[in-house]
Amino acid sequence: MAALAPLPPLPPQFKSIQHHLRTAQEHDKRDPVVAYYCRLYAMQTGMKIDSKTPECRKFLSKLMDQLEALKKQLGDNEAITQEIVGCAHLENYALKMFLYADNEDRAGRFHKNMIKSFYTASLLIDDVITVFGEFTDENVKHRKYARWKATYIHNCLKNGETPQAGPVEIEEDNVDVEENEDAGATSLPTQPPQPSSSSTYDPGSMASGSYTGIQIPPGAHAPANTPAEVPHSTGVTSNTIQPTPQTLPAIDPALFSTVCQGDIRLTPEDFARAQKYCKYAGSALQYEDVSTAVQNLQKALKLLTTGRE
Repeated sequence: MAALAPLPPLPPQFKSIQHHLRTAQEHDKRDPVVAYYCRLYAMQTGMKIDSKTPECRKFLSKLMDQLEALKKQLGDNEAITQEIVGCAHLENYALKMFLYADNEDRAGRFHKNMIKSFYTASLLIDDVITVFGEFTDENVKHRKYARWKATYIHNCLKNGETPQAGPVEIEEDNVDVEENEDAGATSLPTQPPQPSSSSTYDPGSMASGSYTGIQIPPGAHAPANTPAEVPHSTGVTSNTIQPTPQTLPAIDPALFSTVCQGDIRLTPEDFARAQKYCKYAGSALQYEDVSTAVQNLQKALKLLTTGRE
């Protein structure tokens, strides 16, 4: 991908979007789609903050130029041309980073890459909520939990303390990652222990493992794009992620003989939802996540043939 023209210095008013812009730069080569939507989030948010003062107008103009250049370079990418595909791509990417960090946390392996994975996941969920309007309870809870975990673990390591592994009670008043440069500036290992039996928030206990309609595979490993370096002690060569065996979900036998009933009347919302499940499945296959793909395809088939989810 061709290099983008540099942006002018960030105006103080736009401090809240600096980490999204940094994440965009980090993904320009790794995942241009993620980079595009991070910039789009920054553009939309910046416009709301200040679009009138000269320095802010100049900055937003240059950022708009970057967005236009990216759109031309990615013009044939469905994740850019079709909103539903873009949303699925971003959600799946955020989900993989979240699960990788959560698995590391549950296993008690704390390091900078894991902290950054939590933090980046929270930023990308910001993008999903703002750009695509996917304001769901799951998104809000995962964003809050990921951001709090990034701050909590960073502060523990900084103070020479050992963080508590796994789900813990969120101290919402202390969620202040935006001001923490280290937490967003820069991950390690993956078999999660048994979840806490307390009433604290457990990201692995969401109903049916759902994440905005995406089925969360338990024990998912980090995607190839995760900025993680596998420690040498694991016996895995550098920059290589070993695939983990996948347990396929049980398939409802009734689906094999399902025929669309003639009296079923699907609404435009039903068609959009079914299309979204199919896009989620396609996006999951990009990560070789068969379980997620199968479960979302089953949900789409059931919706189209019965009118119910």
